[in-house]
Amino acid sequence: MLFVIHGIDRKGALETRKAHYEAHKAFLSDTSPYGVTMVMSGPLVADDGATMVGSLFLLEAPDRAAVEHFNKADPFHAADIWERVTITAFLRRQG
Repeated sequence: MLFVIHGIDRKGALETRKAHYEAHKAFLSDTSPYGVTMVMSGPLVADDGATMVGSLFLLEAPDRAAVEHFNKADPFHAADIWERVTITAFLRRQG
Protein backbone atom coordinates (compact mmCIF):
# COMPACT_ATOMS: atom_id res chain seq x y z
CA MET A 1 0.00 0.00 0.00
CA LEU A 2 1.22 3.53 -0.73
CA PHE A 3 1.48 6.27 1.88
CA VAL A 4 2.42 9.94 1.75
CA ILE A 5 4.29 11.66 4.55
CA HIS A 6 3.86 15.43 4.33
CA GLY A 7 5.95 17.40 6.81
CA ILE A 8 5.94 21.16 7.26
CA ASP A 9 8.97 22.70 8.96
CA ARG A 10 8.77 24.79 12.10
CA LYS A 11 9.34 28.48 11.57
CA GLY A 12 13.07 29.17 11.68
CA ALA A 13 14.04 25.49 11.27
CA LEU A 14 16.13 25.92 8.11
CA GLU A 15 19.52 25.99 9.87
CA THR A 16 18.58 22.97 11.99
CA ARG A 17 17.45 21.20 8.80
CA LYS A 18 20.79 21.92 7.13
CA ALA A 19 22.70 20.71 10.21
CA HIS A 20 20.91 17.33 10.13
CA TYR A 21 20.70 16.95 6.35
CA GLU A 22 23.56 14.45 5.94
CA ALA A 23 22.18 12.21 8.72
CA HIS A 24 18.74 12.44 7.10
CA LYS A 25 20.14 11.44 3.68
CA ALA A 26 22.04 8.52 5.21
CA PHE A 27 18.85 7.38 6.97
CA LEU A 28 16.91 7.46 3.69
CA SER A 29 19.59 5.46 1.86
CA ASP A 30 18.33 2.19 3.42
CA THR A 31 14.69 2.01 4.46
CA SER A 32 14.61 -1.81 4.67
CA PRO A 33 14.98 -1.98 8.48
CA TYR A 34 11.58 -0.27 8.69
CA GLY A 35 9.79 -2.48 6.18
CA VAL A 36 9.11 0.40 3.80
CA THR A 37 10.25 1.14 0.26
CA MET A 38 10.91 4.70 -0.84
CA VAL A 39 9.09 5.50 -4.09
CA MET A 40 10.19 9.14 -4.11
CA SER A 41 11.08 11.89 -1.68
CA GLY A 42 12.31 15.43 -1.59
CA PRO A 43 12.09 18.78 0.12
CA LEU A 44 9.10 21.05 -0.14
CA VAL A 45 10.24 24.54 -1.12
CA ALA A 46 8.97 28.09 -0.84
CA ASP A 47 7.74 29.95 -3.91
CA ASP A 48 11.34 31.01 -4.62
CA GLY A 49 11.93 27.40 -5.69
CA ALA A 50 14.95 26.98 -3.42
CA THR A 51 14.22 27.61 0.27
CA MET A 52 13.33 24.31 1.94
CA VAL A 53 10.15 24.48 4.04
CA GLY A 54 9.19 20.83 4.51
CA SER A 55 9.46 17.26 3.29
CA LEU A 56 7.42 14.91 1.13
CA PHE A 57 7.79 11.13 0.96
CA LEU A 58 5.89 8.58 -1.08
CA LEU A 59 6.42 5.14 0.46
CA GLU A 60 5.26 1.63 -0.16
CA ALA A 61 4.55 -0.07 3.17
CA PRO A 62 2.48 -2.92 4.56
CA ASP A 63 0.55 -0.60 6.89
CA ARG A 64 0.42 2.77 8.62
CA ALA A 65 2.30 1.45 11.65
CA ALA A 66 5.39 0.76 9.52
CA VAL A 67 5.26 4.29 8.09
CA GLU A 68 4.87 5.83 11.56
CA HIS A 69 7.82 3.78 12.83
CA PHE A 70 9.93 4.91 9.85
CA ASN A 71 8.97 8.56 10.31
CA LYS A 72 9.79 8.57 14.04
CA ALA A 73 13.26 7.13 13.30
CA ASP A 74 14.13 9.93 10.85
CA PRO A 75 16.85 12.28 12.17
CA PHE A 76 14.65 15.22 11.13
CA HIS A 77 11.98 13.94 13.53
CA ALA A 78 14.51 13.62 16.35
CA ALA A 79 15.74 17.17 15.63
CA ASP A 80 12.14 18.43 15.90
CA ILE A 81 12.30 20.12 12.50
CA TRP A 82 8.72 19.45 11.50
CA GLU A 83 5.90 21.48 13.01
CA ARG A 84 3.27 19.21 11.52
CA VAL A 85 3.45 15.77 9.91
CA THR A 86 0.54 14.15 8.10
CA ILE A 87 0.58 10.51 7.04
CA THR A 88 -2.06 9.61 4.47
CA ALA A 89 -2.77 6.44 2.50
CA PHE A 90 -2.59 7.03 -1.26
CA LEU A 91 -4.25 5.32 -4.22
CA ARG A 92 -2.22 5.69 -7.40
CA ARG A 93 -4.43 6.34 -10.43
CA GLN A 94 -2.05 7.69 -13.07
CA GLY A 95 1.68 8.11 -13.62
